Amino acid sequence: MNYWLMKSEPDEAAITDLARAGTLPWTGVRNYQARNLMRDAMRLGDGVLFYHSSCAEPGVAGLAEVCSAAYPDATQFDPASPYFDPKSKPDAPRWVHVDVRWRETTRLLSLKEMREAPELASMQVLQRGSRLSITPVTAAEWQAVLKRLHAA
Repeated sequence: MNYWLMKSEPDEAAITDLARAGTLPWTGVRNYQARNLMRDAMRLGDGVLFYHSSCAEPGVAGLAEVCSAAYPDATQFDPASPYFDPKSKPDAPRWVHVDVRWRETTRLLSLKEMREAPELASMQVLQRGSRLSITPVTAAEWQAVLKRLHAA
């Protein structure tokens, strides 16, 4: 089993939206490295730290799991979508996504709190210049985050 941190802007898809829907496609990823992680490394049942980004207080807001294999992201073909890619064709799609399933809405583990936790110091999301919307999380980091999320 692998673990991932997946960033979402809450005004586009918040953990509450995922909880309400149950399952959502992780659309709009337009970075090749993040795409490759979804396409090549993500597996059914992988754990997801659902991270709110580009908001007043970024941080882990809940837990989810990968619940589909990667498949073409339909937004790349929709001229009305902000994720439209005119160079992508249905017979040769550039962009894929996975579906994620809600597992738990948690207290917010803020970016500030994450930065202050020595056991999380190596997390990719905390590294200078890290901008990827999807990053791998080690089993030790996953357990440390869970411990912090479920602390009294």
